[in-house]
Amino acid sequence: MTPDMIDNPNELAALAETAARTAAPALRAAFRSDMDISFKRDAHDVVTEHDREAERVISEVLQSGAPGSQILGEETGSSGEARLRWIIDPIDGTANFARGLAYWCISIAAEVDGEVVAGVVLDPMADHLFSAGADEATLDGTPLRSASAPDDRSTLLTSFPNQHDVDLLGDAAFELLAQITAGYQHHHSTGSGALNLVHVAAGWSDATMGFDTSPWDVAAGAYILRRAGGSYAGFREGVAVDRPQNSLDYVAMGAGGDHTALITRVRELSAHWFPAA
Repeated sequence: MTPDMIDNPNELAALAETAARTAAPALRAAFRSDMDISFKRDAHDVVTEHDREAERVISEVLQSGAPGSQILGEETGSSGEARLRWIIDPIDGTANFARGLAYWCISIAAEVDGEVVAGVVLDPMADHLFSAGADEATLDGTPLRSASAPDDRSTLLTSFPNQHDVDLLGDAAFELLAQITAGYQHHHSTGSGALNLVHVAAGWSDATMGFDTSPWDVAAGAYILRRAGGSYAGFREGVAVDRPQNSLDYVAMGAGGDHTALITRVRELSAHWFPAA
């Protein structure tokens, strides 16, 4: 790590891009091949050997370029202690990856002193790189500007409601689904929160949301969206939270969007469920 790298978000974004591109070829080769699948929380929460190997490769590249930095990965947890922390999801959308659906990505964020300062999301199958450092967000090097239509003409990308949402919210999950169905022109359950966020950043969709997310689900995508002019409203137990953390509920939208009804309902539901101790 160069002496000023930690204070240079553009260098951090460049290193994250190198790490993502290093891991991508093996994931592309494994996609739609026979693979071993196991489960974490339950049968809905899958993991493959490729998640673990990709996280190892990404971590090695990041540690080589920024020695001594801290790693927070979905598969291996937290290691080290430093001002610079990398937040890694080696395959966001593992269920899609494992089933041969081409909606998954590599997500890497750089956090300095608790604040995200750079983010990269690589879609290996479409070969799209979404990135942001100190400057404006880009897609394959071209500046990104998000935009959102009014709710009744908007498309909402979600992974909601999945089984975990139903376990958390009960019947309220289906009541919210009915509200979304009535209030939005289209909504799609996609299976990758990070890709949802950067698709909103690109102006390909208008808004996205999620419940009980982890830092690796949102850190890079939310930063890229903000640098593209969009906004991100995060909550924990109904209290507004700006930084990615465990058990975070959120609504994110493109510039100009007014998704007040959705934000209000998500915040209300956030206040009434609590993570396990």
